[in-house]
Amino acid sequence: MEKSIVHKWSLPHPPEQVWEYLTRADLLGKWLMENDFKPVTGHKFRFTTKPKFNFGFDGIVYCEVTQVKPYTKLSYTWCGGPGNGQINLNSVVTWTLTPTSGGTELLLEHTGFKGFKNYFGYLAMNAGWKTKIFNRLLSLMTSNKINAA
Repeated sequence: MEKSIVHKWSLPHPPEQVWEYLTRADLLGKWLMENDFKPVTGHKFRFTTKPKFNFGFDGIVYCEVTQVKPYTKLSYTWCGGPGNGQINLNSVVTWTLTPTSGGTELLLEHTGFKGFKNYFGYLAMNAGWKTKIFNRLLSLMTSNKINAA
C-alpha cells in the first residue's frame, strides 16, 4: 500500500512570485519550516521544526533537490524519522506551477507514503498541506509583497 498527497490551488500571483516563495530559503522558512534550501539540483538540505516523538519524528526532514525548472517545477526528496540516523519516511515533494489568466495554478504532489508505518504521517501531512501550510503561504504572499528576482 502506497499513499500520495495531491493538492491543487489557484493563487492570484504570477508564477515568478510563487517561485520565490518556494525557492528562497528565507521566505520558505516563514511558511513551511526553517531550512538551508538552495534551488540547485543535487543540493542536500534540511527542514527543521519541533520534534513530534509520539509520531516518530525528531524534527528534522532530510532533503535533496532532484529537479529545478525555474518558474515551472521543483522537486526534492523528503525523508525523516525518529532520529539516530533512522529514516521511516522516504518520500518526494514535487511542486508544479502553471500560469493562468488570474495568476498561478500550484500543484503539490507528495509521494512515497509506503506501508502502515507511514499511514499516520500521511494523514497528518495531508491535512497539514491542505489547510494549515497552504493558508500560511497564501497569507504571507498576500501581505508580503516582494520583488521577484
